[in-house]
Amino acid sequence: MTIKQLYDIYREHPAVQTDTRKLQQGDLFFALKGPSFNGNTFATAALQAGAAYAIVDEAPPSPDSRIIVVEDVLTTLQELALYHRQQFNIPFIAITGSNGKTTTKELVHTVLSTTYKTYTTQGNLNNHIGIPLTILRIHKDAEMAVIEMGANHLKEIEGYCRYTLPTHGIITNCGKAHLEGFGSIENIRKGKGELYDFLRSNNGTAFVMWDYDYLRDMSNDIGTIIKYGTSSADVTGEAQQQDTFLSVAITKGADIPLIRTQLVGSYNLPNVLVAVTVGKYFNVSDEDIKSSIEAYTPSNSRSQLLEKDTNHIILDAYNANPSSMKAAIENFAAISATSKVMMLGAMAELGADSLQEHQAIVDLIRQHAWQHVVLVGGDFQKLDHPFLKMNNAAEAAEWFQQQHFQNTHILIKGSRSMQMEKVLG
Repeated sequence: MTIKQLYDIYREHPAVQTDTRKLQQGDLFFALKGPSFNGNTFATAALQAGAAYAIVDEAPPSPDSRIIVVEDVLTTLQELALYHRQQFNIPFIAITGSNGKTTTKELVHTVLSTTYKTYTTQGNLNNHIGIPLTILRIHKDAEMAVIEMGANHLKEIEGYCRYTLPTHGIITNCGKAHLEGFGSIENIRKGKGELYDFLRSNNGTAFVMWDYDYLRDMSNDIGTIIKYGTSSADVTGEAQQQDTFLSVAITKGADIPLIRTQLVGSYNLPNVLVAVTVGKYFNVSDEDIKSSIEAYTPSNSRSQLLEKDTNHIILDAYNANPSSMKAAIENFAAISATSKVMMLGAMAELGADSLQEHQAIVDLIRQHAWQHVVLVGGDFQKLDHPFLKMNNAAEAAEWFQQQHFQNTHILIKGSRSMQMEKVLG
């Protein structure tokens, strides 16, 4: 079966699922497989659950006209996404980077959605499976698409661009994330820069944080560059004095004196600035830009401010790497509060640099005064330091419940694998 023929089927059944537990009547089931699972074995069950067709790459024991056999299911899914993408002549904005991808994606989406029918990545579906699924969930009424791209090794972003075909792109930053896969900061920049490479080769537009010299260099020779930053850019702004939530004054490029966000931390300034910049570029009104950003509330353990009893809790436990951990600690140190407690989970995927990077975090913590510091799991356990050590989030949760904190500011952060949100029970 050709991709064109499969696309004709998709047009009749424009809902794709890879998990039989989430199937709805009339969905197309793509039987993906990996090291520990084989979706082909669930093809019959998928049909019984209501799937219109099952796309497999292993012949079924008994023939069924509703089972479509292809050479490779994942490749077919991506090729189908490409074919669907080619039906649109609208802006496709790709977002990648070491930190802030999801927050930036959400802010850009909320700004554009005030004016355009905008589709975006749901949750964290930003990999080789999630991105084609995101593209296939874009309906014909779309006027904008915002696609998040995650990566932990070279050539990954390049591969995503082949079927996303971005017209516009944002690299939030290039920090110390996924060092185990990339191997070095230089390779992180090269890997993230694959988005710029695609834009450069396809007459695309890049929104570039002009404060970062390395992004200036990486974006050189891209046909159209729209700059944002704290100075010398098309749109500029600065973080205002804050207690917990970030406020941003736009100083150039938009008539928005102050945006009062519900985001924690001045490290979110670039995320706000690029959302303003994208909005201005696509002729969203200043009023809509301001109101939409101010209304945005972070979720899913990303820089959430929680009020619990008399305590103020910053829950930033979706992910962590040396760059984001440093920013979170420095922001927390700058908050005016008499009692501060930090509970930090270990950072993952740092490879040979892991101990060194965890030691650097310990050294940073020592520079400030805290009521309590709890370091949980991983390489924090291997270091000598004066702070409390816990093996896992469950132990940290037990300790936390025993303290009965009152009128305390608490920062909870760690890599996804540490599941630090469990500290709150």
